[in-house]
Amino acid sequence: MEIVTDPITGKQVEVVRNSDLKFGTPRRGKVRDVYDLGQELLIYHTDRISAFDVVMPTLIPHKGESLLKLSVYWMERSRKVFPNHFIEALDSRTIRVRKAKRIDVEWVVRKYLYGSLWRAYRDGRREMYGLRFPDGLRMAEELPEPVLTPTTKADVGHDEEISKEEAIAKGLVDRETWKILEEATLKLYEFYQSEAKRRGIIIPDFKIEFGIAGGELIQIDEPPTHDSARMWSLKHYRPGEPQESHCLDKEFLRECLRRMCFSGDGKPPELPVEVVREISKRCIGAYKVISGESTLEDLALASVDDLFKK
Repeated sequence: MEIVTDPITGKQVEVVRNSDLKFGTPRRGKVRDVYDLGQELLIYHTDRISAFDVVMPTLIPHKGESLLKLSVYWMERSRKVFPNHFIEALDSRTIRVRKAKRIDVEWVVRKYLYGSLWRAYRDGRREMYGLRFPDGLRMAEELPEPVLTPTTKADVGHDEEISKEEAIAKGLVDRETWKILEEATLKLYEFYQSEAKRRGIIIPDFKIEFGIAGGELIQIDEPPTHDSARMWSLKHYRPGEPQESHCLDKEFLRECLRRMCFSGDGKPPELPVEVVREISKRCIGAYKVISGESTLEDLALASVDDLFKK
């Protein structure tokens, strides 16, 4: 635990880089620490943040607690759509979940052409993830229907795109399980998107994971949060344009880092206080807006251009 100045309020606040729960040595992911209790896991939400598969040296005040709140909010409500691993929240940073055998596919749903999918499309690719995309689409354009763009799930290095047939051929999943989880992923996306739009938020894409616990397929890892999904302002959405000015997701950080000439190679930079402030506001805001506690306008967000004026 460290004490830093809250970039939003100016007060002293605690931030956590690494947890130290009394349950042995955790497996430290990029932003969460996981303790194995045998049949269950404890997942601790730190204030670390990553981008381009690199953990930044700067901690983000309020990040871990905000991500836990939004994860719990979603998991309690999405159980009616598909079962998940959540049992209970133990404190403001720790949840207790069922331990599952992970299925090594990351299930990514996209309803808008953005991020890596847009960059590949812009560069001329039309066949991706076993799908054919038509010519003439714009950045951030809404697709006719959600598309599943799965990847392998790697503990180290980058995930790689994979098609249904490739996943089955590699033995990552059988055909019947794929069918069940593809349907579950699309139903969950429909649920998340519908709930978010009620709050003025578009979820253009998101990623989830599944596992098997006690012979049952369940959703594991995390639902749509600042870290795992894009969240755009419905009011400010404009196809053909970047969406970071009013987003509540990590793409804001990625774009800031690009302006700082960092895209994953070399030593990651310390984040300026104004960037930390905007990330913290977005982490807090993602929970408050989705839960209905605040509106997007209440957050008074600054854009990347505001922070990097020439």
